Amino acid sequence: MNDALDRGRLRSYTSARVGLRRAGTSLATSELLDLAQCLAEARDAVHAELSVVSLRAQLAERGLRIFSVRSAARDRAEYLRRPDLGRRLSPASRTLLQESETHPGRLAIIVADGLSAIAAERHAVPVLDALLPLLEGWRIGPVVIAEQARVAVGDEIGETLKAEATLLLIGERPGLSSPDSLGAYITWAPKVGRSDAERNCISNIRPEGLSYALAGGKIAGYLTQARKFQLTGVALKEVSFRLEE
Repeated sequence: MNDALDRGRLRSYTSARVGLRRAGTSLATSELLDLAQCLAEARDAVHAELSVVSLRAQLAERGLRIFSVRSAARDRAEYLRRPDLGRRLSPASRTLLQESETHPGRLAIIVADGLSAIAAERHAVPVLDALLPLLEGWRIGPVVIAEQARVAVGDEIGETLKAEATLLLIGERPGLSSPDSLGAYITWAPKVGRSDAERNCISNIRPEGLSYALAGGKIAGYLTQARKFQLTGVALKEVSFRLEE
């Protein structure tokens, strides 16, 4: 009885697999079924395609200019096999951005499928709703929806649009308890060849993780510091943004 109470207390603090019920020397059938379901959800998230039409409609309702681009990966299967192709734009997408009307010095916002399209679909727009009112003094460039995208594709997008900084909202690698976790990557002076050490990341954005309000506040704080010091990455430490739910 005490063991059951201890397991219950542990599981009330985390969605991680702790205090699992057992049947003899094996896990209980209910635990095995739950594990199988979570594995299936994570697998589905990796293979899901981004609903660009739905995202465009939601962003257009907010008066945002929108571009849709694709990486050099031709389809989801190639994207998963060739991470390098997901880091660069397709020739057609690069031409589209090059021929667009660009305004140097703006913030380019990118919404990308990454390894969990459902994360981008569920959480990117609510994060922007929390963030945009906090971006006083920033000129917002077009929102770019990127399919079959890895984090580094944002560098090429930002460089092509002559952006001062980029904010990339991208689906993170699914976990067994979080198939829809969204990540936010902030990069100052984006250009092809930037390393991950030159950008800041805010992870696990979702109702069960970091709330939209806190995520929006953290992103705004990083952008403010990035502009002040003209950099992002390991040299830019998170400060106390005094955020409250």
